[in-house]
Amino acid sequence: MLVLARAEVEALLDMDALIDALASAMTDLSAGRAAAPDRVAAPVPGRDGFLAAMPGFVPSAGALTSKLVSVFPRNAGTPLPTHQALIAVFDPDTGEPTALLDGTAITTARTAACSALSARLLAREDASVLAILGTGVQARAHAGAMCRVRPIRRVRVAGRDRAKAAALARALSAELRLPVEAVATYAEALDGADIAAAATHTVDPVVRRPWLAPGVHVTSVGFNPAGREIDDATVAEALVCVESRQAALAPFPAGSEDLLGPIRAGVITEHHVHAELGELLTGRKPGRSSEDQLTLYKSVGVAVQDAAAAALVVAAARERSAGAEVRLW
Repeated sequence: MLVLARAEVEALLDMDALIDALASAMTDLSAGRAAAPDRVAAPVPGRDGFLAAMPGFVPSAGALTSKLVSVFPRNAGTPLPTHQALIAVFDPDTGEPTALLDGTAITTARTAACSALSARLLAREDASVLAILGTGVQARAHAGAMCRVRPIRRVRVAGRDRAKAAALARALSAELRLPVEAVATYAEALDGADIAAAATHTVDPVVRRPWLAPGVHVTSVGFNPAGREIDDATVAEALVCVESRQAALAPFPAGSEDLLGPIRAGVITEHHVHAELGELLTGRKPGRSSEDQLTLYKSVGVAVQDAAAAALVVAAARERSAGAEVRLW
């Protein structure tokens, strides 16, 4: 079995290749060729955390994997990430375990890459102002990923902690070689933004309809069973797209309160979800219909994303003789 540590995964995973691989995986999923059962989780009430399992099969990538991911929000502000994961890779022809990878880096990268894919499909071609809501690893990853699919010229960062927002702005300015400004409020970050990337653990919405400019594309990857990133008015007015209707509308721990809450309140119905990304990619569903249209990609994370990313990493590792070989029997 090939074993790859986090630093090796990060070095081997190419973001541009990942965005393209996710397009194929999303197409497989919407076409019914891929398998991605709703994730299951074992809660740890004393820590407000849980351990989830996410098996997936992606035929276009020849990938059969299962991810174990722990979500412990109380790790925020400590050296440990809130999301930590391992991915086991199996031979899709024989079922033999072939690799074990750090999944934390893959979770970060594939989440940002799929948001970037949504922007490639839904954001205006000339989108140049990016709002980053949040200051964690996903916020940083989203900034880099969005710059790969749209001509971003300015970035604004906002978070609960102004010092963390300022630190992230400095890091992104050096990394992206763009003007990046830390601002005091989410509303200020969103003012005039063409793309808004929300990556928080908020209870109260950080994206509110009055703060949004015409034609903005919003991506939301935050997960908090007790709260939401997006307000009712934004969800109701937006062209809403997801990875998988089944996953997005499933109960905890799979689905999204950003959609389930408005459905329970009668603000929208489940039919308000316009399209899966795979349906946009094949043309089965149309995308943006006007320059001023508000579009929303709500992510819950699905196993085919991890499978496609893991397949890229393992292939690169084999090619470069990276990682360590370990015998299990």
